[in-house]
Amino acid sequence: MTKWGQNKHPLIAFKPSRIHGTGGFARVDIRRGKRLIEYIGPRLSKADAQVELQKQNAYIFILNETTDIDGSVEWNLARFINHSCNPNCEADIVRDRVWLYALRNIRAGEELTYNYSYDIEDYADRPCHCGAHNCVGYMVAETFFATVRQRQHT
Repeated sequence: MTKWGQNKHPLIAFKPSRIHGTGGFARVDIRRGKRLIEYIGPRLSKADAQVELQKQNAYIFILNETTDIDGSVEWNLARFINHSCNPNCEADIVRDRVWLYALRNIRAGEELTYNYSYDIEDYADRPCHCGAHNCVGYMVAETFFATVRQRQHT
């Protein structure tokens, strides 16, 4: 047991990140399309998820129209995968389960990231520190990059 929890995932090592707090890093070379880890936690109604968000729970993942996942639980190691504006992973919902997949080949030692795809609402409250060449400075879905850049120049 490490201070980052049960660090026994076969593909991912959890350790300090230059992006934020703890990050997930590839233990081995990973091929494009590989399913890496599931984002898990208790399922919440939208109303209960709103209560958690009001408490500043940053680990709520939208699952579908009626249900969200509270990923703040200790046993959800996927919560340590950081946001990036130029991610090497993506989240995909398959049969009401959230999985992270490799978007491209990833080298051993590389930090795993995905775009959290936040909405534009309150974007200024979610600064991004990913350091990617295309970083817009905020954690928003890629579809909002142009909007954020335009707002920064007005």
